[in-house]
Amino acid sequence: MKITELHDQLGYTTIFLPDPEAQITDGYTSDLLSDVMANAPEGGVLITIQAHKNTIAVCGLAGLRAVVLCNGREPDEGMREAARTDGVALFSTLKSQFTVSAEISRIL
Repeated sequence: MKITELHDQLGYTTIFLPDPEAQITDGYTSDLLSDVMANAPEGGVLITIQAHKNTIAVCGLAGLRAVVLCNGREPDEGMREAARTDGVALFSTLKSQFTVSAEISRIL
């Protein structure tokens, strides 16, 4: 799916979108960043509540293209800057991780 579908079809708030044509091929839900590094699929989207710059660094290591922050979490300025620097798309939503995981799974 195109990364823009996270906003267009699912209604998540776009915070940063470096490449609207980027393809998301999978998803991974975790708040434990060492777990994300070890198990997240390259080309995927991370579904988490971890709203800090280390999350973006882990995305870079794992080859993730986007992050969806759940439960109304908002990124701090460090996370926003890291997303811009590393080219990782950033979204937020009031929905839970469970709901977001199910929604993304349905459209993949």
